[in-house]
Amino acid sequence: MSSANDSNDPLHLLMGLEVSAVSFVRDYVELHFDGPVLRALSDPMGVYGGREWRFPAPGSMELMRCYIGRTVDGFELDPERILALGFGEHRFVVPLDSDNGWGPESAHMIGVGEDGRPSPRGGFWTW
Repeated sequence: MSSANDSNDPLHLLMGLEVSAVSFVRDYVELHFDGPVLRALSDPMGVYGGREWRFPAPGSMELMRCYIGRTVDGFELDPERILALGFGEHRFVVPLDSDNGWGPESAHMIGVGEDGRPSPRGGFWTW
């Protein structure tokens, strides 16, 4: 299991970055960070403002949009269970267990190329 103290974990690249967009693309969700992109291929869930949500349940899209402007201040990665980002009292979770995944991967992240835009040249990680 990795946490925000593990500077070798690729999720460490998101520490201190602000969510610039939440995108709903057919059957998955993306969090954009003015560069890196985290793609949740399994249905994400979380807590925002004390309210639990799970995509695609009613109300989940409205709560996920609330992450825009929030800064990542922690993460947790348990490759057999979850990938979670912390935003103070708020949490965004991508389930990684086989019960929630829909294929060989549940999430992936694209890093930033030399031009500052999302690019596999800046790294590409799958979970």
